[in-house]
Amino acid sequence: MMEARAESITWETFRNKFLEKYFPDSAKFAKEAEFLRLEQGEIYVTAYAARFEYLARFYTQATTEAWRCRKFGKD
Repeated sequence: MMEARAESITWETFRNKFLEKYFPDSAKFAKEAEFLRLEQGEIYVTAYAARFEYLARFYTQATTEAWRCRKFGKD
């Protein structure tokens, strides 16, 4: 469809179209909520950091480096 309309097919365009179709808003909101509830607890720092970075991709609000440091450093 995009080729028929002579739209440029970039990785970003493909990614957005793919996520629109196969990753519903309810799943996005669930990942965002999981990110906001994330705490290190009893897991290793490396596992927490990996989960933090993974879930941060789903957070829809703009964040600053200072905000991320406060969130990441929170117990």
